[in-house]
Formats: sequence, C-alpha cells, structure tokens
Amino acid sequence: MIETQHITTVIGAALGALLLPLLSFLIISFFKPRKGDWLAICSTFISFLLSLYCFTNIWNLQSYHYSAQWLNTGIIKLNAGLTLDNLSALMLVLVTLITTLVLIYSTEYMKGEKYYHRYFAHLSLFMFSMLGVVLADSLLLIYIFWELVGFSSYLLIGFWFDRDSAAAANKKAFIVNRIGDIAFFVGIMILFTQFRTLDLGALFGTADKAGLIQQSVVENGLWKFTDISGNAKTLNASMLTVAGLCIFAGAVAKSAQFPLHVWLPDAMEGPTSVSSLIHAATMVAAGVYLTARVFPLFSPDALTVITYIGAFTAFMAATIALTQNDLKKVLAYSTISQLGFMITALGIGAWQAALFHLVTHAFFKCLLFLGAGSVIHQLHHVQHKYHLDFDPQDMRLMGGLRKQLPVTYMVLLVASLSLAGLPLFSGFLSKDLILIGAWSWEKPGSAIIAVLLSVTSALTAFYIFRMIFKVFWGENRLQKTVENIDVSVHESGKAMTIPMMVLAIFSLFAAFSINPLHGAHSWIYEGLVVPLNSFNPKIQFTEFAESWVPIITVVLAVAMVLVARIAYYKQKMTFLTEHNFLYKFSYNAWYFDKLYNSVIVRSVVLLANFIRWFDINIVDGIVNGAATLVHQLSAVVDWIDRNIVDGSVNGIAWLAARIGDFIRGFQTGRVQQYMALGVFGLILIIVLSYIF
Repeated sequence: MIETQHITTVIGAALGALLLPLLSFLIISFFKPRKGDWLAICSTFISFLLSLYCFTNIWNLQSYHYSAQWLNTGIIKLNAGLTLDNLSALMLVLVTLITTLVLIYSTEYMKGEKYYHRYFAHLSLFMFSMLGVVLADSLLLIYIFWELVGFSSYLLIGFWFDRDSAAAANKKAFIVNRIGDIAFFVGIMILFTQFRTLDLGALFGTADKAGLIQQSVVENGLWKFTDISGNAKTLNASMLTVAGLCIFAGAVAKSAQFPLHVWLPDAMEGPTSVSSLIHAATMVAAGVYLTARVFPLFSPDALTVITYIGAFTAFMAATIALTQNDLKKVLAYSTISQLGFMITALGIGAWQAALFHLVTHAFFKCLLFLGAGSVIHQLHHVQHKYHLDFDPQDMRLMGGLRKQLPVTYMVLLVASLSLAGLPLFSGFLSKDLILIGAWSWEKPGSAIIAVLLSVTSALTAFYIFRMIFKVFWGENRLQKTVENIDVSVHESGKAMTIPMMVLAIFSLFAAFSINPLHGAHSWIYEGLVVPLNSFNPKIQFTEFAESWVPIITVVLAVAMVLVARIAYYKQKMTFLTEHNFLYKFSYNAWYFDKLYNSVIVRSVVLLANFIRWFDINIVDGIVNGAATLVHQLSAVVDWIDRNIVDGSVNGIAWLAARIGDFIRGFQTGRVQQYMALGVFGLILIIVLSYIF
C-alpha cells in the first residue's frame, strides 16, 4: 500500500467522486436548478467515471492510503483520510453505477411529484454518505458517515411524509437502527481504549502489512499485543469478542438481520426507486461491508454467533416471503434473506463469496425493485385515469401482464433466474459459492447451517417465481373486478426501461466470469484477498461440496419453479390457503412485529406514560405545591409587613406627630399665655401636693 501525505491523481479522483454528490445536494437544496434532476445525474455519472479511473489504477495493482491530522489534544490524536484497495474500489464503482441508473429511472418514475427536487437532493446526500462509508480509513469516520447514511434513509423512507404510514415507517427505521448504532459505538470505544487507534490499516492490516490485531498473540485467554505507542498490553479475549459483536450489532441493524430486521419491510413505504437503491442494493449492504472490513477482529465465538444469526435470518425471511401479497414486501423479505446468506458466508470464513454475492445481489435485486416499480407505476396510471380504488402493489389484483409489459417482464425474469441461482446467471456463481462453503464448514452444528441455507435457496426459487406467475401469467384479475373499463397497461418509457436493461446485462454470468458454472473463477472472487488472523482461517472447499452442491441446488431450484407454476399458474394446489396455520404464521411475519409491539413497544409506552404521570403528579405536584406554599407564606408575610411592621412604624410616627402638634400648641410666643400657664401649673402642683 502506498502511504501518501499529498493528494495523488488517484486520491484526487476518489475525493472528487466523494464530494461531487455533496455539492449536488447543496446546490439542489438551496438553489433548485431545473428541479435538480439532471444536476444530480451528471454529478453522479462523473463520480462513476472517476470511480472507474480509481478502479483501473487499483484493482490487483496497488492500494493507496491518504491521511491528514484531524484532531490532536496532546493525549488523543485522530487522523482522517481515504483507503483505496480492491474492496473499496469495487464498492466505489458499484455504488456510483447503480445510483446513476436509479437516478435516470427516477426522472420518469417520480415525474410530477410535489417535492421532486427534494428527492434528488436527498439521494445525492445518501450517495455522499455511502461513498464516505466505503472510502473512510478509520472506524470513527465510518461511524460518522454511517449515521449520515441512516439519516438519508430516514429522509427518503419518509419522502411522502404526509402519509401516516410513511411517517411511522421512517421513525421505526430510525429508532431500530439507533439500537445497533449505539452498540457499534461501544465497540469502537473498546477498541480505542485498548489499541489507542481507530485506523483500519493499523488495526486490521493491509495487503502488505499485518495490523495490530493480526500481530497479537493469544495465550491462556489473553491477547498480548503492542499498541500504537509501542506499549506492551494484554486484553481479555472475551473483551475483544464483545467489541466484535458490538460492531457486528451495527451491521445487524443496517443490514436488517434478526432480531433488528423488522424495519426493512416497513421501509417499503418510500418510493420504489428508493427501495431499489438503498434498501436492496447499497445501504443495507453496508452492514456486510463493515463486517468484512473488520473481519480479523472476530474470534471463533463471535464468528459462530454471526453464522447462526445469518443462517436463521436467511431462512426466516424466505419463509415469510412465501405468502406476502404486497409486491414490494416479497422483495423486501427476499433482500433480508439474501443479506443473511452474505452474513453467514462471513461467519463460516467464505469472505470472498460473501462479497461476491454482495455485488451480484446489488444488480439483480435493484433490477427486481425497478421492475416492480415499473408495474406499480403503470397500475397507478390506471388507478388515477379511471379513479379506481385498489392497491397497485397487491399481486392478487395482477396477472397476465407479460404481453402488456414485455420489457419489464423479460428483465424481471432475468433477475428472478439470477436470484433463484440458476446457471448462466450471476446469482448462480455467487450463491453457490456460499452453499459450497456451508457444506464444507467443519464445525459443531455445521450441518444445521448447510441444511438451512439449502432449504432457503430452494424457497427462494419458489417465492420469486410465485411472484412472476402471479404478476405476469394467467388472467388479468383486476379486469375481473372492473366492469366496462379497459384496465390494460402500457410499457414504461425509455428512462425506466433502459436502466433496467443495463442491470439485466449485469445479472448474467458474463459480466463476472467467463466460466458460467464456477464462481471461484470470477475476477471478483480472485481479486478479493481475505484479511486473516490466526482466529479466522480461510475456509477450504471440499471436493464433495464443489462437485455435488451446485447440481443439487439447481435441481431443487428447478423443482421449486415447477411447483410454483403448478400452484399459481395452473392453480392445482389447494394446501397453500390462508386457513392453514403455517400460512398465517408466514403471512404475519412470524408475529415478530406483534411480539415487539406487545413486549417492547407497549412496555416502553407504558413506562413513558408512567414517567409522564410521575412528572405531572409527583414532580410537578411537589414543585407546584411548594410554589403554592411559598405564595401563601408570602401573603402572610406581606400582611404582617403591611399591618404589623408598617403599622407599628406608622403608628409611632403618627403618635410623635400628634404629640408634636400638641406641644407645638403651647409655643405661641405670647408672654401673657406663658404667665397664665405658669400660674396654672403652680396651682396644679399645689393641688396635687395637697391631694397626695
């Protein structure tokens, strides 16, 4: 890795790619030039070109690290900079390319929206935040951009903030993500207090240099290492496990893994183009990216936890997707399931396979959402044209659309085949590597993980082709509900179909490998180098798994496609009814939302109400009672002051004045009066002397 203190051409290109979306956000927000759409698109496209330049100068050639001092208190020194290696260069191109396509798509999809310019401003802010996560060279910088990503998501989920459901969804997403983010920050602080640095290269190493964690020696449950200042230190291994799991908790929230997965389905309240970008292709993948970045940190215990969380999430979400009728929710649960695949792959040590699947998934899942958006967009037109009242996302009202939306149907079919993991498509290359790794994993309970992922893979083929058959095959069920109105739809415009066709090309195997049957020969898989330490060795694929797992997986996938065709096109299976307990269990998402509402949300609300009551009746009661007492006491003191104190003073003054007036009456200046008074006084004295 080239360490540089000056901005080279490659570093400058990366900085330009990072800052252009921020500039776009600021200009659109304050000046609203032509509603901002083409400014956002042009800035993003230029970022994509700069990313390509970085990629061609970095991939398998050379890594770069630029750093400058940010803060120096004498005790704490923090630097800020960029890290450019194979992983960040790959993510840089992925994020900018997909964002460019989604922005072009949005010019038609969001046309006529009241807050049109705000949409493009917020997407530009999101892209800046996401690129910051990818390029940041320290955990602290990642955390700052991580929070910006969450904030951008909050704004975009609640884009239609005048809808109660959208307002509730963005609050739910924001709150659930804060749980993981707090744990993430705790993990960062544990690492900083022990290693005195948060620099990724210093902690986790680079392609040509081992990091502090990789150099550590573990003896008797203690980590022995030398911190950034050269001081020899020891750390309880369990503390490092805690630090790793805390950071992973941030990934759990962002990547919607169990038990913090409940926000993502609700986030579908945002525009479908938003869902395709940040809730399928990029933002939710940030958790996988983070876990991969700090991979050397995870102890065997932490990796085991990661593996089981990922596998359970993948299976659970796939079972829920089986019964959903909302087109976008099927894809939302599919996203959660595929992210579970990636997390499981990281847990078992299939690091390269996880990131390879992250890339392929970004393309075909973004395409699935954009295709769904095309369907929904056209049904919206029908709804508004004829003033009909129906849900344009309800698959039960669709059917027979393949002839009316031929391009949308074909691209969605390509994406579905890729998601199902069938040969000649990109999903087959990456997902099968994860399944091969799961069947090669030799740890206690490994068979459970392998079976869960294999079953999930089969269910994936079933639910995605359930969607295809319900939306595009059979009869137009909406037409049956409307009399004397032609509810046929028309294909979307070029601004929507061209980005979808580009994504469809990247859903084929040829974009990633010349070998359509083995993902390990992909240029992405071979170019990603696993950052290892003694705790997490690279998984070794077994010959049995490499030979048989792809065959079995394909056979199961094809069988599930046929079952879906029989069930939803031929409609010859009656066991998939809403009266079945398993159906209800799946349809209600395993009742997690109801459980959380009953146990957590209700408890928090009750506690909040109790605190409110305590504040109003006890705290405010004491304060108000004390105020009343003081007020009454002050009234008594005021009466005493006015009537006793002031009365006494005023009475003495009045008496003195009267006495003065009386005595002053004798001081007339007349001699005769003085003589008369003298005689009167003498007589009075004689009389008194006589009496007494």
